[in-house]
Amino acid sequence: MGFVSGAFGIRGWVHIVPDTEFADSLLDYDTWWLGRNGVWQAYKVLESVVQPKKLAARLEGIDDRDVAFSFKGMQVAVPRSQMPELDNDNEFYWADLIGLTVVNTQGETLGVVEKLFETGANDVLVVNDGETERLLPFVAHVVLAVDRDAKRITVDWGLDY
Repeated sequence: MGFVSGAFGIRGWVHIVPDTEFADSLLDYDTWWLGRNGVWQAYKVLESVVQPKKLAARLEGIDDRDVAFSFKGMQVAVPRSQMPELDNDNEFYWADLIGLTVVNTQGETLGVVEKLFETGANDVLVVNDGETERLLPFVAHVVLAVDRDAKRITVDWGLDY
């Protein structure tokens, strides 16, 4: 859902860069899970401020700038059970796409989705085959099908692009 980009102020607030469509969407959840390297802990959101591209938040148990700064780089998550249901089969949470194998229309494997990022114009899949990293726009004329059950994304994209 986002990551901690650093401390905010001197009273232990953290800056959050959300990976949500709207910056304030994270505020729909009163508890966030922060973690790195597979170690996660829940933190209750006590106060928050929406900024142009970030959120500033005071989390329960963090009341010192140095402690807040130590959270820099941590991922922010919420339990999947608390997230809204998707309206149709053509909507995806980024987390659902990470780890899927990407295959082109010629049957060639381009790699596995490692992560996604937003450019403003569209989302981008970062696909890695161990040797080559490819950036594929997540748009209808490139991404032809997403089969979550088969863990496969079919794309109109060449190995040499």
